[in-house]
Amino acid sequence: MKKGAVVFTSLALLVAFCLPAVAQPSNRAVETIVVDNFDDTGSNEWTWNVTASRFIDSENGFPKQSFFEGQPNSLKFLKQGDESTPKVLGVKTSFLRKGENWFEVYPEKDGKAFEIPLAGHVTQIDFWVWGAKYLYYIDLLVRDADGRVYTLPAGNLTFAGWKNIIVPVPTYIRQRSRLRSGPKTMMFVGFRIRTDPNEYVDDFNVFFDQLKYTTNSLSNIYDGYELTDIDFGGSSSSGSTNTTSSTGDAK
Repeated sequence: MKKGAVVFTSLALLVAFCLPAVAQPSNRAVETIVVDNFDDTGSNEWTWNVTASRFIDSENGFPKQSFFEGQPNSLKFLKQGDESTPKVLGVKTSFLRKGENWFEVYPEKDGKAFEIPLAGHVTQIDFWVWGAKYLYYIDLLVRDADGRVYTLPAGNLTFAGWKNIIVPVPTYIRQRSRLRSGPKTMMFVGFRIRTDPNEYVDDFNVFFDQLKYTTNSLSNIYDGYELTDIDFGGSSSSGSTNTTSSTGDAK
């Protein structure tokens, strides 16, 4: 009899502890979001531009950038049945001398640099890049919710052909402001490529495809989230019978 009571009590406790866990809604939804696949340049609110350091051969029109037909072989399987023409973003540079040269590839809107908001809490950013065995270094530039720009190293381009590069986002980067009036997302600023001081710099090509990121899209969703940006209809004192004067006395 006592043994049966112990078993019954254990089952009751197990159910009691498990029910709250089952009833709790999940606040985690991991998604992969494509920022730009470079296939349809008119589908985004931004385009792409490139700028370079002072020793770029600007007299001959460098840096140059355009879109070209092509894609990594690994992406062809994912686009089976898609009748659109796959494209990639290409950049060509030529510098007048070796040294610490660099160029940046960044989104642009209305003729100005545009920073792309990244939803949720981002854990990694990945992209495909085409290398030509040059000892150039590639970084990602992101802006945190406090306005600081961080450089995330993404390795070098000493390989040939396409490579998928995955860049973890450090946990110390603040992705949402604690202030209601502050930024609600981290921003993607652009790519930066730096030449090794001893590497050739007179003829360099690079191509980009499928820029995306992995994020917990529900990280900032909570009970009552819909009240965060509610509109109070202008001045809070409008139409009120209990106002405060400039001297601080209630009337």
